[in-house]
Amino acid sequence: MFKHILLPTDGSAISSAIIQKTIAFAKESGATVTAVHVIAPFHVLTAHADMLEATRDEYLRDSQAHAQRYLEDIEKAAREIGVQCKTVICTDDQPYEQIIETARLHGCDLICMASHGRRGVKGMLLGSETQKVLTHSQIPVLVFR
Repeated sequence: MFKHILLPTDGSAISSAIIQKTIAFAKESGATVTAVHVIAPFHVLTAHADMLEATRDEYLRDSQAHAQRYLEDIEKAAREIGVQCKTVICTDDQPYEQIIETARLHGCDLICMASHGRRGVKGMLLGSETQKVLTHSQIPVLVFR
């Protein structure tokens, strides 16, 4: 079955909700887990409120701290049921590209992601990193709703 699972997280409630399911699946499969969080690079012109008020250093420091918290939750869940887990923090404007690249670089044979379940025009216009990973990944993707 699967031996190495990539678990991307953005720290959202929907993303956090699949941690236990993915870790349990890894345990059943005898797989290891690599958890990844992709930080958006700092931009002077942006729609993200946290970038508008922060300096580059403040933004990077805060982003790293958030990433660490999100990934520590995954490490803790894995440790509690005996699944080997490592973590990766990346920076990229296109998180889906970094998710796929991280899976490739770490030899993952499955990517587990959450879906917000948007449908129709709203889903097409808003897009999602999950949809982009599904579209571009050559590695299988398991989507939790």
